Amino acid sequence: MTTTPAADSALAPLTARGLVRSYGDRTVLDGLDLTVPPGTRLGLIGENGSGKSTLLRLLAGVERPDAGTVVRPRDLVHLAQEPAVGRDGRATRGTVGDLLDDALRPLHDLVAELERLAGLMAAGDGALDPRLGEAYDAVLARATHHDAWDADRRAEVTAGVLGVADLDRDRPVAALSGGQRTRLALAAALVRRPDCLLLDEPTNHLDAEALDLLEGALVQLPGVVVAASHDRTFLDRVCTSLLDVDAGALGTDGAGGRVFGGSFGDYLAHQEASRRRWEETWAAQQDEIADLRAATRIGTTAVARGRGPRDNDKFVHAFKGARVERTHARRVRDAERRLEVAERGALPKPRPPLRFAGALTANAGGDGLVVQVRDLVVPGRLTLERLDLAAGRKLLVTGPNGSGKSTLLAALAGELPAGLPVGGVLEVRARTVRLLRQDPLVTHPRRTARAAYLAAVGPETAERVPLRSLGLLPPRAHATPVGALSVGQRRRLDLAVAVAAAPDLLLLDEPTNHLSLRLAGELEEAVGVAPGTVVVTTHDRWLRARWTGDELRLSAPQPPPPPQPPPGRNA
Repeated sequence: MTTTPAADSALAPLTARGLVRSYGDRTVLDGLDLTVPPGTRLGLIGENGSGKSTLLRLLAGVERPDAGTVVRPRDLVHLAQEPAVGRDGRATRGTVGDLLDDALRPLHDLVAELERLAGLMAAGDGALDPRLGEAYDAVLARATHHDAWDADRRAEVTAGVLGVADLDRDRPVAALSGGQRTRLALAAALVRRPDCLLLDEPTNHLDAEALDLLEGALVQLPGVVVAASHDRTFLDRVCTSLLDVDAGALGTDGAGGRVFGGSFGDYLAHQEASRRRWEETWAAQQDEIADLRAATRIGTTAVARGRGPRDNDKFVHAFKGARVERTHARRVRDAERRLEVAERGALPKPRPPLRFAGALTANAGGDGLVVQVRDLVVPGRLTLERLDLAAGRKLLVTGPNGSGKSTLLAALAGELPAGLPVGGVLEVRARTVRLLRQDPLVTHPRRTARAAYLAAVGPETAERVPLRSLGLLPPRAHATPVGALSVGQRRRLDLAVAVAAAPDLLLLDEPTNHLSLRLAGELEEAVGVAPGTVVVTTHDRWLRARWTGDELRLSAPQPPPPPQPPPGRNA
């Protein structure tokens, strides 16, 4: 494998040739070619575990391919799904302030260098070294591309919208929550405006205002953007083209190509047509192969049909029989050659698409109230005056980050941290409650997915509802250690554990985060027809635009008023 940095250039393309990457006996990428010119915003799509995150790591240089080459711009930032928030995509042990300062430093250096060169040019006597002018032009171009003069204002606005402006600058990054690390790393990247930005699920953990800021910033970047995303609205609004890493044998164009130059909405219909072509072509090839195999077993009676020989024409029959044998042998050899060519060129059999086959909930079991809330207060996290939720109803909870959506679900599930003060009345009358948390849990990374499922649901439930019956993980992933699954596959495993118990109250916290586009759509349909009660919190605009159930919008808790000075004293 060769990884070649591009020559210094304000705007260089990102290219990959013949990328191959395998893990054990499983090939994830096999000969992938890719060119992303500056100004292109490429969306990566595909099933969970199909190789999107792997491709981003190869493009960033975090992993080395088994074969192939990558040529990348020097100024590159890679943000992973579970971010290690260093400038180069690697972990940092620094503080919040270190990270933000690190993002701004290159831009401050550009402005300082430009001023230094301008001073040298102004001090010249009219006979300037032409190399000085060339250096000034190059630095000016980079400063313009990075909008370096506006960096400090942009940093303040971006940090505020992404909800990280109030973080203590001396707080270690490692002590932040996953959502805080994601938003902090994203803020640093957007402020820096790199020539190449590689993003893995960038819209997770973002509210509506932050999503608008992210999309506006990406559209304005002059360089390369490659983003793996399951956010359907993001793909439609931001991406200029799509790369399906799981497009199948015929690709998206019928000839093996994987790049689609239209919107995500257009791609959905195109994808279905591509799969139908694959299935129809494979079926036709298998019919031809079956016919050719039959032809290799043809007997001489199929070559020369008719009566047997009479006594007076045995010589003639022997002569003709030899000719029949030669014709038969020739036909068999021809069929064998054609069979070899057909088998060599045959498409692989289309894998049945992974489809969710379970029921999200059990029957609601009545029409009374399942949830009743009066004046619920979790100080600093949640304030909710009233909530009545009847059995079988579907409730969508929305609101900005910090408004208490996850806190509400944890309270309904009885999983608030011990010792946290809670005021008001909260009654949950469901028999079985299950919570799908926002981030996948990995408690025993060496356990296989099958063993983790068994440990979580118990032997009786695992026998009654086998993991394979839910259609959430492909069979090959059942024996894979949980720590080796993709984030999306771990999310699928958590969903399997939540629905296996057939709860009559199911709580879903950002359920479409990390899930493939197909499963996200199937999950939305399953929520709509679930017989039990379902509460969903989400920033997913695609899901929210199509929601037909009840809605509850939370507001961020108001900070306590500042202390008033004692009477008779000046403030």
